[in-house]
Amino acid sequence: MLIYHIVLPSIWEEFKNKDVYEADSLRSDGFIHCSFAEQLDAVLKRYYDDADRVVVLSVDTEKLSSPLIQEPWTNNEVYPHIYGKINRSAIVGIEAREL
Repeated sequence: MLIYHIVLPSIWEEFKNKDVYEADSLRSDGFIHCSFAEQLDAVLKRYYDDADRVVVLSVDTEKLSSPLIQEPWTNNEVYPHIYGKINRSAIVGIEAREL
């Protein structure tokens, strides 16, 4: 299954050549926020309205080395959360998007 993580280009730039990716939310919330495909547009509007560009990472859940938990978050809607770093081998797609 594919899930998606949105990151600002400047932050992705720091991690793109590393073996693992670690979002700030791993420290602040204890996990990395992700979305299912049908949630992407709403998440972009809700949290990235001020951004000109973002990078959308496609993450293959079968390749993740960290635990994945689907749980309620915003508006009690269920989202996929990764409880640890994302290993680079699980990132199977990288898409730059203009907003």
